[in-house]
Parts: sequence; structure tokens; C-alpha cells
Amino acid sequence: MLPVLSSLLLSCLAAAFVFALVVRAVPYADSPVRSRVPVEAAQPKLVVARHIVGLTGGGGPGDYVNDTWENDMTLAFSKGIDAFALSVGADDFTFDQVDLAYTAAENLRLGFTLFLSLDMAAINATYDCSTWGAARYIRNLTRTFIGRSSQLVVFDDSALVSAVSGENCTFGEEDAATGWETQFTGHPDLAEVIYFVPAFAVDPESFGDFADVINGDFNYNGSWQTNLTTSATGYSEDLGQLTDGVNMTVQQQDTLFGLLNYTFDSDERHIQGLINATNSTQSLYMTSVSPWFFTHSGPQLENNSIFDCDDHLFVRRWQNIIDHRDQVDIVQLVSWNDYGESHYMGPIEGNIPPEAQYWTFGYDHQGFLEVVSYFSEWFKTGEQPAILNDQILMWARPHAQSAKASDDPLPPPANYQLVQDQLWAVVFAAAPANATLATADTVNTTFQIDSTGLYLYNTSLTPDGYMRGTLERDGEVVVDIMPPPEEYTFRTDPSSYNFNVFVALGAAL
Repeated sequence: MLPVLSSLLLSCLAAAFVFALVVRAVPYADSPVRSRVPVEAAQPKLVVARHIVGLTGGGGPGDYVNDTWENDMTLAFSKGIDAFALSVGADDFTFDQVDLAYTAAENLRLGFTLFLSLDMAAINATYDCSTWGAARYIRNLTRTFIGRSSQLVVFDDSALVSAVSGENCTFGEEDAATGWETQFTGHPDLAEVIYFVPAFAVDPESFGDFADVINGDFNYNGSWQTNLTTSATGYSEDLGQLTDGVNMTVQQQDTLFGLLNYTFDSDERHIQGLINATNSTQSLYMTSVSPWFFTHSGPQLENNSIFDCDDHLFVRRWQNIIDHRDQVDIVQLVSWNDYGESHYMGPIEGNIPPEAQYWTFGYDHQGFLEVVSYFSEWFKTGEQPAILNDQILMWARPHAQSAKASDDPLPPPANYQLVQDQLWAVVFAAAPANATLATADTVNTTFQIDSTGLYLYNTSLTPDGYMRGTLERDGEVVVDIMPPPEEYTFRTDPSSYNFNVFVALGAAL
């Protein structure tokens, strides 16, 4: 088993805590549970990444060209990613950029593939999805590309197509289920040639309403603990700044720890809903993994919020999927380049939304791809990879959780009280060693590593301090990573709220 070590939430008084990750599965409530039959024999397991096409064109300085697409695909492929899920709206450059992407994949000859993920909220902004016009648009877009040689096909000959939202789109019919069936999946243009795996925002118990539409299910929100909010804890103090739990009741602590069990419950509900809807135990199930979530672009809740991703959620989520890999066919990484929600893992490029530029530039996330590489291999092969090279991956927010921004027209994001002022680290140890995390010259914690493996550590951040990680073996420093202060300093006086993270990666010297 993977030696996973981490801190308990809200134990900020101590420099660091470690404990073994415990995962439990919760059965789908009030429904007979049938075991899911893996489709691996007919369809190999895949890891794909969500790529926002809307940020690749439009006449800006970051417009993608063939080389940009090829570079993205080459990097993704090198990290164990098999395909891009092209998140498409209805921009005037959509067809051109999607064509560039398919052409780039074909020219590379890596076996890297693509499929469309219809962003129905974005499409609805241009084509009212209660009308036939919206259906014509998504049919035309889909039909144009599903025959390309770089299209991802499942079960040998069906073109995979996905969508996010759209559960209320009627396409001129009496209801959404009828609209999707008659105007898209069952339409003569597409019937029997696509395999439709949407992320409809409905209760999994209602999947049966779309039984004649869906072939599989995508659990988009499986990435995050979306039920962990300040209101869920029953109080509004600054949770991330508590010391030794003195400001928390036992009931509040139990509530938080219960929410942080990192269970497979959300996936179980989706899987059972899919089984019941399709009357099949072999429908394709796709779930999600994401390293972060922060947006701060407007006063509305959906535009100014975070999901709590502390306590190494990215790694824990991967471990959870590994523990249930027989239930999952495809893992979708959310995302490659969604800067507006701060969960990008690819290079910072394209046309960055203006409102997201201040929390994106200078906050490269490519270090997270090392976690992807490790777990992607494990997920697809079923065998835990050997760690041959020492590495330290660290990340932290740029300012204190309780800091007051001096020049920000917006309040701090919803649920900001949940986050902790901690430096999070993943140590890839090729052999026994000592790992040290430091956030100031006199603030450091050393952890003893007794065997090769992947280890999770954290320690408290220091006002006006830094981040540094070292790995020492036999009296010799083999990894030493410390971003310069102009790149990272933990501030208490930000001008704007920034709950994104700075990510640093160091490899063996």
C-alpha cells in the first residue's frame, strides 16, 4: 500500500501531524446496490484532461497555433494523459481551433486522442438551448469532428462525446430528455455512432429520466468536497486559524472530520444511478480529479468562492480512485487550462481572462503533473509505480487566510474561513531519507522517511516567510527547493484577495 502521511485538519498549533489515510465507501442510499462490472476488458482505462477551447482563440496575443497544441499534447502525453476533453462553447473561432487540435494530434502520431465536451452553459449564451437552433449547432460541431482519426473511440468504434450541464435543454421538444434523444443522441446525424457520457447536474436517482439519452456518466464535481462549507459546520469563525481546537466545540470538530473522510460516496451514488438508468453494469463511468478551486471575478457566489482543497486533497482523491479503480473507467483532470477557477495544470498560455490574470501570472501549477504521472500509471496498470527519482512538490497560498485586502472591490471568497495557513508538500522518496520543510530561518520541521514511497507532509506558514523543502540522505542533501522571495513570500497585507496557490517542484540534484 502507498505510505500516505498527512496532517489532521485544524491542527495548526503543532508544526505538523502525520497519519495514515483511511478511506471508506458509503453505499447508495435507499436503493438496491448491484455490483458494477468493469469494462476494462473491452475498454482500457484512460486519463484525460479538460482543455478549455474558449481560451485558445479570439484574436488575442495568446491565440493557439499548431505548435501550441502540439506542445500541450506532447507534455500531457509525457505525464500519462491519453486525451484532451475539448471543452467547447459557441465562439466564432471554435471550429477553427478544434480543427487545429485534431490536426495537431494526428500529426504527432503519439496515439494522443481528443473528444468534445459540450459546455452547454456557454453554448446556451449564444444559442438558446430551448430551441432547435442550439441542437443544430451541437450536431454540426459533433458531426464535423467525430470521424477524424484522432477522435477518441470507446468500445472499438463509438466516438466518445461528453457535455457539462444541459440537463434543462429541451431543444424545442416537450422536455429535456426528449430533446436530447430526438435532437442529438438519437438524431439520424449521430444515432449509433456516438457514445454519450454527460455531466448532467441532476440527482443520480433521476438518471433514469435520461435512460434513452446517456450511455455513461461523468461526475464532474467528484473532484472537490463541495459539501464542506462554513454553513455546514454551523459556525462562521475563521476555521483555518484555530489553535488546538479551543474555539471549536466537539460537535463542530466531528462535523468537519466527518466531511473530510474523502469517501467514494459521490461516485457510488453516480455509479448506482447509472446502473439503474441504463439497466447495465457495464456502462462507462468517468470521474474527476482536480488540484484546486478558487474564483474571484464577481460578487455572485459562483464567481467568488473556493472549495477547500487543503489536506492534500489532490493526492487523497487520486488514492481514493486507486482504491476503487475497478469502478472507474476514465479519470478526467479538471483542468489543463481553466485559469478562471485556478485548477489549471498545464503551462500558463492562451488568452487568460482579464479578471484572472492577477491570480494566474506567477502561479505556475505544472508541478502537479508529477502527481498525475505517478497516479495515472497506477490507475491504468493496477500496479503501484516504483519511485526511481527523488522529488519534492510544495504548494501554498500567497497570503494569510485572515488578511484584509487593501484594494479589492470584492469581499473574500465564500468559505475562505475553511483554509489553513499551511505549506503542503509531497515527497517522492526513492530510498530512506530525512525531509525538512521550512517557512522561516527558525521555523522548520524534519520528517524521517524509512522506506521508498510517496509521503505527504505539511507545516505552518510564517508571516513574511518563505517555502523551502530539502531531502537529505546519508548526510548529503539530494533535493533542495526554495523559490526566491520575489516569486514567493507569505504576506499578511495583500492588495487583492488571492486564494490560488504557488507551486514549486524540486528534483534530485
